[in-house]
Amino acid sequence: MDFRQQFIEFAVAQEVLRFGEFRTKAGRLSPYFFNAGLFNNGAALGRLAEFYAKAIAGSGIAIDGLFGPAYKGIPLVAAIAVALARAGRNFPFSFNRKEAKDHGEGGSMVGAPLAGQVLIVDDVISAGTSVRESVELIRAAGATPCGVVIALDRMERGQGELSAVQEVEQSFGIPVVAVATLDDLLAFLRQSVDLQENAAAVVRYRQEYGVVAHAR
Repeated sequence: MDFRQQFIEFAVAQEVLRFGEFRTKAGRLSPYFFNAGLFNNGAALGRLAEFYAKAIAGSGIAIDGLFGPAYKGIPLVAAIAVALARAGRNFPFSFNRKEAKDHGEGGSMVGAPLAGQVLIVDDVISAGTSVRESVELIRAAGATPCGVVIALDRMERGQGELSAVQEVEQSFGIPVVAVATLDDLLAFLRQSVDLQENAAAVVRYRQEYGVVAHAR
């Protein structure tokens, strides 16, 4: 089992990935729900970060630093930096505050100065708002956003024919790397004795709302 399948298995075991009927923000009735906020203990966050580190290593993207957008990206970027360092790749990391601090060191940025090629880390991409804000912050600091890494790519259409991930790639000209995609989820379900019955519903949902797969 490759790390993508292991990640899906892990997300199911942590009840971060659930199956049933869930209403999305877009009003769609989805047969699965993924909530990365439920990786909410030390062991789970550490394991999650290891999966991110593997996805980053396999992406081939040249990076000089990591950036995590507030708020969900803050624990993620710190944990991923630790996981990468343990794997022999030690990168500086930083994150932003939602509200600029007017005392002490001041400003809205915390951590290492943004410089060179900076990889944005987040949990998922929905509307792409946090990515857009991150790109602006990185460029304003004189650095270059070189990509985004997320936990799961739902491969689902946004308002148009493209997915939220594809819209980000097209708008900013940077790659989006996912630890796992809907393809990986389907492959896992088809091989799972306990969860196989959910595969048909996920296939139907993808046929209605999905996008064409894109290169990793």
